[in-house]
Amino acid sequence: MEQVYNECETDSVLSETERGGILMGKAIIDRPAAGSVLAGPHVVETKPVEPLRILAPDGSVLRPDLVPPLADEALKELMRRMVFTRAWDERAVNLGRQGRLGFYAPVSGQEASMIGSEFALNRDDFICPGYRDMPQIVWHGLPMHQAFLYSRGHQHGGRIPEDVHVLMPQIIIGAQLLHANGVALAFKLRNERRAVITYTGDGGSSEGDFYEAMNFAGVFRLPVIFFVQNNGYAITTPLTRQTAALSVAHKAVAAGIRGVQVDGMDVLAVYAATKEAAELARNGDGPTLIEAVTYRYRPHSMADDPSKYRTKTEEEEWNRLDPLIRFGRFLEAKGLWSEEETAKVREEAKRTVNEEIRKAEQAEKMTVPGLIDSMFERTPPHLEEQKAEFR
Repeated sequence: MEQVYNECETDSVLSETERGGILMGKAIIDRPAAGSVLAGPHVVETKPVEPLRILAPDGSVLRPDLVPPLADEALKELMRRMVFTRAWDERAVNLGRQGRLGFYAPVSGQEASMIGSEFALNRDDFICPGYRDMPQIVWHGLPMHQAFLYSRGHQHGGRIPEDVHVLMPQIIIGAQLLHANGVALAFKLRNERRAVITYTGDGGSSEGDFYEAMNFAGVFRLPVIFFVQNNGYAITTPLTRQTAALSVAHKAVAAGIRGVQVDGMDVLAVYAATKEAAELARNGDGPTLIEAVTYRYRPHSMADDPSKYRTKTEEEEWNRLDPLIRFGRFLEAKGLWSEEETAKVREEAKRTVNEEIRKAEQAEKMTVPGLIDSMFERTPPHLEEQKAEFR
């Protein structure tokens, strides 16, 4: 076979064998020789896709036909939430450095994929998040101070209010996708017109749970959206070293479900894709895999140093695609937003975060006996003995 590379730049340190399996979206295409059995109508083929994009980086409209029919107030609310989340993230990073939060995964840069997808849901739709997806569940109704309690490792962080349809973030990469299938199956068996969305990153799309969840959802036509925030790195591993697939979205093909790739820095594209996927799910038309191509401007976590695995040049290129700047320019052209509005929302976010972290810090201290009591209605004798040891 003659090996042909799609247009790409290959790493000079890679061997020919390595190049064959790591160039994401630029994988080797095998062109069989004449007379080969690996050619013809019996060979499965896929082709590259272009991400759905509605807004250009300068905020101009590329696809007027696809602009969601959102009222001006809804457009402003989308922007408000994105600006608020950026300021919240900045404050949370500082709280982590002060030791006032436990594990925290920064989100700056991913606001369009997070806020746009949640904004497209109905209030009774369900979210099964990963550990970076705190903004989605807070905007879906979880009190912020409980999100902070969760980050601090406090058991009360998981006390989800009755009318808030979320699970707490799953720290096991990919496990939330299986939970989403369970929730979606329950909705289907109850004939409830509700959708489930579950989030993971590009690293999560390499997990076995990811494939198993999509396969199960495809077979049973579950009302679930698998939303992959492809920020280019599974912690420190670039996507090109994770898969030879043309895209994460192409992985839907093997599961027999819809797959779509969107520009994850374009909030209108994210909203439009998620809105339609959720409607299809509620109508009994099965699952969708959405790959949002995005970027995280901050480290993977507070223990990470991104300078070890990505360059300043790369970061600068993505900075020019900032989702807040892009959407802000779109709104400014419509007379709906200004720098003054941004400053006002940022101040609102800082005040709110300060109030909510104080509320979290005032919660009763967690104890071993209290943790055991929260797990059992009637405590087994051997755990009563254990509780006594910690009193």
